[in-house]
Amino acid sequence: MKRAPPPALAKKLARLGIRTREDLAVHMPLRYEDETRLCAPESAPAGEPVLVEARVERADVAYRPRRQLVVHAEGLVLRFLNFYGSQLKAFQRAAEQGRLVRAYGEVRPGFFGAEMVHPRYRIVDAGEPLPTALTPIYPTTASLSQTDLRKLVLDALNEISLEETLPHGLLAKYQLMGIAEAIRALHRPAPDADTAALIGRTSREWRRVKFDELLAQQLSMRMAYRARRARSALALPSGGPLLKRFLGRLPFRLTRAQRKAMAEVLRDLAEPHPMQRLLQGDVGSGKTIIAAIGCLAAADAGCQAAVMAPTEILAEQNLRKFSEWLGPLGVPIAWLRGGLAAPERKRVARMLQEPGPLVAIGTHALFQKQVGFARLALAIVDEQHRFGVQQRLALRRKGETRPAGAAPVPHQLMMSATPIPRTLSMGYYADLDVSVIDELPPGRGAVTTRLVASGRRAEVLARIRAACAEGQQAYWVCPVIEESKQGDLQTAIDTFELLQAELKGLAVGMLHGRLPVPEKAQVMQDFIDKKTQVLVATTVIEVGVDVPNASLMVIEHAERFGLAQLHQLRGRIGRGAQTGDCILLYAAPLSDAARARLKVIFESGDGFSIAEQDLRLRGPGEYLGERQSGQLLLRYADLERDEPLVRDAREAAEALLEQDPQAARRHVERWLAARAEYLRA
Repeated sequence: MKRAPPPALAKKLARLGIRTREDLAVHMPLRYEDETRLCAPESAPAGEPVLVEARVERADVAYRPRRQLVVHAEGLVLRFLNFYGSQLKAFQRAAEQGRLVRAYGEVRPGFFGAEMVHPRYRIVDAGEPLPTALTPIYPTTASLSQTDLRKLVLDALNEISLEETLPHGLLAKYQLMGIAEAIRALHRPAPDADTAALIGRTSREWRRVKFDELLAQQLSMRMAYRARRARSALALPSGGPLLKRFLGRLPFRLTRAQRKAMAEVLRDLAEPHPMQRLLQGDVGSGKTIIAAIGCLAAADAGCQAAVMAPTEILAEQNLRKFSEWLGPLGVPIAWLRGGLAAPERKRVARMLQEPGPLVAIGTHALFQKQVGFARLALAIVDEQHRFGVQQRLALRRKGETRPAGAAPVPHQLMMSATPIPRTLSMGYYADLDVSVIDELPPGRGAVTTRLVASGRRAEVLARIRAACAEGQQAYWVCPVIEESKQGDLQTAIDTFELLQAELKGLAVGMLHGRLPVPEKAQVMQDFIDKKTQVLVATTVIEVGVDVPNASLMVIEHAERFGLAQLHQLRGRIGRGAQTGDCILLYAAPLSDAARARLKVIFESGDGFSIAEQDLRLRGPGEYLGERQSGQLLLRYADLERDEPLVRDAREAAEALLEQDPQAARRHVERWLAARAEYLRA
């Protein structure tokens, strides 16, 4: 693009993240199509696109079953459900002139014999040569054809030089070919190129592009990490009086993993630059106590800490625990959530503006515009994957109002009970320091998982009666609240009414996200106080519910839940000394994917192992959820399949930043400039 493209074209290209000629050059093919050979319609393999050539005989508009263009050629029918009048005329002229049509697509049996529906096609003369190499197909957008985009890419390749961004030493160490040669070969495959390697993205050219993309991602994260460390934060004491009193009166001993995580967090908080740490651990491993220890370090410095949770149930659970732990120490606790009455909201807002130690606990309400902190030194985000990047950033920015003597940037601790698989940790969390709690506290009851077909509900009800007769409590989890388009899905309301009728003599409660906040809190409190024996609930209990006496869980339509959800839900039981029993009720027949998920959850209770298998089943995009940043930065590499390249890129990023920071910035600019909005601040 020597000249600026017309505004309409520029707008289309911008939707693809393309703003410069170099952006076009690194806009790599999504796949390739093989138009180098012809296939006879009758011998076309099922389900595979092929190139077919046939003489046009006639073209008509048919009106049954709907208006469509039908083109009859020798041994082949082409059907176009959406078409222009110009297409009809072009095919009619081709029939009059005896010309040929070359169509690329899947051949299927139709009413008139072999047919293609909406193929890509060209009208040609007899003897026109075939392409000698694979045809690249690019990611595109509405009203930007492959032909036009392909021309733009090839023009850009002719206009720029694609200078090398990596030093010779790194190229030699990781056995990488030159970037210009690699990119040009992928856009213009040679006639003798390895077709399978190109299509499967395993060729040496693809290896170089993937490495560069992964390296750019790693560099961007390391740069963000270094930029944060260059900013100032208040150094918090790691042995203040409040923290010492708290640790001295703990009624239990921290596990080895908890002590290690505590030491890492306190060491970071004592530094004069902001902590950015991810604390991950399995369900029930004791992450909240580490958060409380961090809050006490802030309180010992006369500062504030904020703990944000994605749901009111989890926030209320945090409120109960922090009140129990910090209340006797005299640390004020503020409770902020949506739906607070105006007078209470104003009272809490005044508390947050007062100097002195304080711990604020709440939901998304903590980062609302009208909420301000006098001296926020630590921001904690519980179940961090439930929040978007901007939401987490908004909470941290609450501490950047800079009143006199306040820390310029709060420390940040993010927590997750959904363990991050190692490949994702290397790829998407490279800008964070990570602490892992990889053991459970002693005294936790084991949990047995059983798969039960939905036809055996009577046996499950008998098991609930027996457990409740022994003084235990049970959850019955449903995937929806009311009737849905999925039809056969048992609903929470139906189940609640059914269990009330079936379990005479037992108190049955119901909890779901649409209940008013006071009613939700009362239902949960009744269950905690053992006034309710059975709690019918949706996935609002997935996190933040800690009722040690609840030892039995039934998950209705377990085949509809994801692995992470099933593991989180199962973690709500076995939290006391009593052995837990998790019953996964499923409806047959099971899909292959559902069968695979249930097999994993049945065979494993290790959240880290489950996370790795979940990643293999679902892929990183779905697994990351609302984290989002980073996900859009990888277009060509696959973290699971290309794990060795991830390790190499991680190592090379550190080396390049040390050896040549300018080259590192040029490399990031080439691959990520148009996606800078997705980089973490």
